[in-house]
Amino acid sequence: MTHAETETEVSAELVRELLRDQHPDLADRPVRLGARGWDNQLWRLGDDLAVRLPWATQSADALLRKEHTWVPALAPRLPLPVPVPQRLGEPSARFPRPWIVTTWVPGEPADRASATRAAESADTLAAFLTALHQPAPNNAPEGRGRGGPPRDHTAGFADQLTSATELDLVPDPEAVRAIWEDATAAPDWDGPALWLHGDLHPANVLTTDGAISGVVDFGDLFAGDPAFDLAAAWLLLPDGAADRFHAAYQPTPDAATLRRARGWAVARALVGILIGDAGLHGRPGGKPSWGPPAQAALRRLIATA
Repeated sequence: MTHAETETEVSAELVRELLRDQHPDLADRPVRLGARGWDNQLWRLGDDLAVRLPWATQSADALLRKEHTWVPALAPRLPLPVPVPQRLGEPSARFPRPWIVTTWVPGEPADRASATRAAESADTLAAFLTALHQPAPNNAPEGRGRGGPPRDHTAGFADQLTSATELDLVPDPEAVRAIWEDATAAPDWDGPALWLHGDLHPANVLTTDGAISGVVDFGDLFAGDPAFDLAAAWLLLPDGAADRFHAAYQPTPDAATLRRARGWAVARALVGILIGDAGLHGRPGGKPSWGPPAQAALRRLIATA
């Protein structure tokens, strides 16, 4: 998960110029910074739209085009607001990368305002993933290595666990290792490749008044094993809410899927800790808001070991 430093300077005036050049009917709307994410910057465009521009990773270009291609067809069946691409901006002399205009989704990122209404959030997340997790077409995007069995990622997991343990960021490394080993020993997914969000960490899920209220950033959308997304129960929900989530999600996941999901959850929690608490795998300073929810998730998972 290495982050190439290719940051592009973006300003409100640049956003206005890009709109004047390619989508002039939107150019007179107010522009203000919304957020600087991992791959993209988000600029509010009036009250109901936003402009997303890649700023720090080369892979973001393809991810934005993927969203523009696939999300408009998926969004109508989803029971939560998601950013739906409305326009595509092509590379130009002003800005040498693609960009998109999407709908704006209100709410606070869960890495800054966690879900505290456990039952409601569990039911909401389950309904969202039940609706999303439908068989994908044969030409659906692949998951950059994420859609297959956990055992294919054992070397990367071992490196992350070693790094976090050496930094004294893991309260019980043996329990974490046991969860991963149990996941790698679980039977593989033998169903159809399902549509997956692919990146359900707290910064990509929004809350309002303590309840999950939106999901953003579909750049990692792909088809594969639903266990990867089901890991979100431990990453996003308060203590004790995972069982309610798994009961509400349909079809009810079998034991092997839950074992794989727990493995993916500890792997994702370790990444969040290394980025948030150690500033590794990313820009200097990392993402400090990612550390606390990742640590909370790891404690939750260790309690299930």
